[in-house]
Amino acid sequence: MSTIKQFQVTFDCADPERVARFWCEVLGYAVPQPPAGFATWDDFNRSLPPEDQGAWFACTDPSGVGPRLFFQRVPEGKVVKNRVHLDVRVGTGLVGEERLATLEAECARLVALGAVRERLLVADGVNESCIVMRDVEGNEFCLD
Repeated sequence: MSTIKQFQVTFDCADPERVARFWCEVLGYAVPQPPAGFATWDDFNRSLPPEDQGAWFACTDPSGVGPRLFFQRVPEGKVVKNRVHLDVRVGTGLVGEERLATLEAECARLVALGAVRERLLVADGVNESCIVMRDVEGNEFCLD
């Protein structure tokens, strides 16, 4: 039996490039170079049939450690809570007021990028505080 070494996280969305570029900013990810023979992703998209233009977009961790993120256009909108979500780990190892200040500072940065703050979940003796948020298309994620 083989061991999986890499995985990709795939998002269903209406506007793949917009959502991908949001997550690039959140995580410090980068947009890969366009396919060989194309100077830009716009050039590549224009080469596709109209129904395939803008159908997907991807971004990668420049360090090569994190998973590739893939965003694919789907016809239906989001209607219920995510079954899977990302935890953006900005407060690892921090507790109390120091953790809250770090979470709040990152929350403010992400709101400026188009995210929406949902609610603060306060430490309860088992779990540390986190902030529940939504990305630019309403997908839930946590600042942890």
